[in-house]
Amino acid sequence: MRLSTKGRYAVMAMADLAAHEAGARPVSLADIAQRQEISLSYLEQLFAKLRRGGLVSSVRGPGGGYRLSRTAGEVRVADIIMAVDEPITATRCRAGSPKGCTGTSGRCVTHDLWEELGRQIQVFLSSVSLADVVEKRVLGRARPCDGQMDDNRAAA
Repeated sequence: MRLSTKGRYAVMAMADLAAHEAGARPVSLADIAQRQEISLSYLEQLFAKLRRGGLVSSVRGPGGGYRLSRTAGEVRVADIIMAVDEPITATRCRAGSPKGCTGTSGRCVTHDLWEELGRQIQVFLSSVSLADVVEKRVLGRARPCDGQMDDNRAAA
């Protein structure tokens, strides 16, 4: 399982946009590209998808650029990743495919584990807004469910 460059860069660029969208001026992709060290042509492709997904709006002409379509608190990281066609899955199975994880019609013995992990990642990313990312409110959000991890850390 991995989140590809497309998803990571889209989230980075949207966080940059949210952080620098002050006042009435839209943010240029050239500025985002420079600050985040992402290719301008790659950002143009990503922002076309983000615009189609309703997450950003474009302003043409001199001084043009992009704005968030909603407040940073209303935009979820999961929305960004889905807008750039980046499904987050932890299994080898393709959705709707009759073939299982093993390439036959069966599922691997750990299929349910990885499928649930993918769901948990989706739940987590759906709970994190762009405002959370920009205001550095992400670390520490995941908590052990029964204290077991804390006990293991203490023993280490």
